Amino acid sequence: MSDAEMMKLYSGRILELAADIPHLGRLSGPMATVRKRSPLCGSVVTVDLVLQNGRVSEFAQDVKACALGQAAAAILGRGVIGLSTTELQRGRDALRAMLAGGPVPPAPFDGFAVLEPARAFRNRHASILLAIEATAEAAESL
Repeated sequence: MSDAEMMKLYSGRILELAADIPHLGRLSGPMATVRKRSPLCGSVVTVDLVLQNGRVSEFAQDVKACALGQAAAAILGRGVIGLSTTELQRGRDALRAMLAGGPVPPAPFDGFAVLEPARAFRNRHASILLAIEATAEAAESL
């Protein structure tokens, strides 16, 4: 990766998001917990979740990932409360599609647009997807 590519990928906004991840930590009484690991880079995200009336009412995430994975977790954390399982699945699928060259996900996942430069770096996709995949999987298990 050239220096110019690195600068584009790790923009100031990515680094700001990575430094300010909402809902960090663990829940004392989650209904579901899912741990996801990216074997390529070793990033790990653990998500604790509580659903009430089919929607996320409590959420916590323990994020040990690169700046891109942290930024994706921050974007998810800003809008996860109140989402349904279906909305989480749609967000996950839309982020996968965006990374494959598709459009930016619709709201409330439009913040993932900041990760568009990562499309060209397939080795980073697994880390970017960890938080939303873990959250969707946790919701699906309930």
